[in-house]
Amino acid sequence: MPSCQEFVVVARILRPQGRHGEVLAEILTDFPEKFAERSKLWLGREKDAQPREYSLTNHWFHKGRVVLKFEGIESISDAEALTGSLVQIPREERAELAEGTVYVSDLVGSMLVDRSGSRHTEIGRIEDVRQGVGAAPLLVVLQNGKEHEIPFAEEYVVRFDTAKKILEMRLPDGLLEVNASLSSEEKKRT
Repeated sequence: MPSCQEFVVVARILRPQGRHGEVLAEILTDFPEKFAERSKLWLGREKDAQPREYSLTNHWFHKGRVVLKFEGIESISDAEALTGSLVQIPREERAELAEGTVYVSDLVGSMLVDRSGSRHTEIGRIEDVRQGVGAAPLLVVLQNGKEHEIPFAEEYVVRFDTAKKILEMRLPDGLLEVNASLSSEEKKRT
């Protein structure tokens, strides 16, 4: 069985759905069609050290969500006990991505390094990825108390080492200064 660090979340159970132990879950994956290929899923809470394996016997999509039926979960009260659980899969079972694409979950927590010219400067940790706000997703990077939004544009990316969690980019001159948020101290002065 994979260790706790090797799981990724694909859904969150919201509530019971029906009278025979089915649960309604919010989809947290870009590949919901993969539920059809899965016979095992792991459920756990964020604070759990190790999620528990469940056999998936059926699933169907309902109003932008997924209904899951697990072996041994046969009643509304059984299903209620699962409410709030994270539905997880082993990291190695994630869908293969096209060349040049990465999982957001791999980016978050990675160190951003600027490799412009002869520079090799650690900028900060990637805290989040904002999507749908422009032509490219924005990496939210924290550096010395300031938040930077860095476009995750292909022309800036040098390489991404998922194992070491290091993203190397060539950032244009002045980018960090232009889009840096104000620090707490700077906000007080304005």
